[in-house]
Amino acid sequence: MTTEPTTWKPSLEELEAIWRASADTAKRTPVFSFGVLDRRCGGKAAIKAENLQRTGAFKIRGALAKLRSEEAQGCNGVVAASAGNHGQGLAYAARALGMRCVVFMPLGAAVSKLDAVAAFGAEVRQVGLAVDESIDAARGLAEEEDLLFVHPFEDLTIIKGQAGVGLELMDQIDDIAQVMVPIGGGGLICGIAAALRAAGSKARIIGIQAEACAPFAASFDAGEQRSVASAATIADGIAVKTPGKLNLELASRWVDEVVAVDEDAIAEAMVLLAERGKLVVEGAGAAGVAALLSGRAKPASSGTTAIVLSGGNVDARVFAAVINRHQTGIGRRTRLFTRIDDRPGSLAGLLQVVADHGGNVIDLTHVRDGVSLGLGESGVELVIESRNGRHGADVLARVREAGYSVVQLG
Repeated sequence: MTTEPTTWKPSLEELEAIWRASADTAKRTPVFSFGVLDRRCGGKAAIKAENLQRTGAFKIRGALAKLRSEEAQGCNGVVAASAGNHGQGLAYAARALGMRCVVFMPLGAAVSKLDAVAAFGAEVRQVGLAVDESIDAARGLAEEEDLLFVHPFEDLTIIKGQAGVGLELMDQIDDIAQVMVPIGGGGLICGIAAALRAAGSKARIIGIQAEACAPFAASFDAGEQRSVASAATIADGIAVKTPGKLNLELASRWVDEVVAVDEDAIAEAMVLLAERGKLVVEGAGAAGVAALLSGRAKPASSGTTAIVLSGGNVDARVFAAVINRHQTGIGRRTRLFTRIDDRPGSLAGLLQVVADHGGNVIDLTHVRDGVSLGLGESGVELVIESRNGRHGADVLARVREAGYSVVQLG
């Protein structure tokens, strides 16, 4: 693994050469204006869609740089540990270059991510409950079989590969004044910062973490590595318990600020990007948008604030849950419990009241256990879809007016 002291000064020529060498495999991802975000945050914003990158995340850039490096020549293949994005990027890059690839993944890794890594040609081995255990197993195999261990972020060559995002941003946005980047271990933000600073850009660089797992923010403020015990967050792509030492040192030179956002803000950002931007973005990738929406970070007072959407590999069940929760929160979905007479036609009568006032029943459950019911009564739990919060409240009022006792569940 290539690490160097923080006296390293990035060379624009070297970073551009690595970027150009990867152009046959890594995409130049698009930048979009996002008017709804401009209006919400009061500034000029643009989003860089690394979620549209091959494998669905920026990781392939660093992987290609590593596999093309002198260090990788002559090895019997590559090995890594990953919960998803790093493994997919490395597997794709290894397949493109004709190299063997082994990826260790935790036992609890999402099935969709396991399948994706395997689909790109890697040998997938599941070990342990956390990525830390997978890393130990990967290092062990690297020694046994003379494989090159590829760390997801604590590696200067990986960082140089991620710099391609920054090079593209400077070419795509003429008046770039600020860049907002999700941070896990720190490889992406350090790569982007290296490119900007090597080019002489004075753009402000802000890192974004999830409050539920924010060791980089704490470490950045303290000036030394800090760890957290839990990595449970919707932004699992940046849920790293301890930031890289090399990355922290580089960030202390180039990054202006690191902030953390809560789970609700991340979920709101994911929904906004899907509804208004037509983009599927994972929790980690949406962190920068979340920071602007929640006010944890401000847009640049002049010029464009670029927000990097680092990935889009969100599990379908998680994404559906985020959408449903949002719909409930804004009143488009309502869960309620009521009682009806336990006789033929009673349920039809209740449903007719809902239908007469424009409500759409999307789920229904008879409830007979765990609630107090009178003789001849049946419990019913409904999920009702409405046009908006006002319409949902009106449907509930009409149900009550029809003589039903209603307990709103959400």
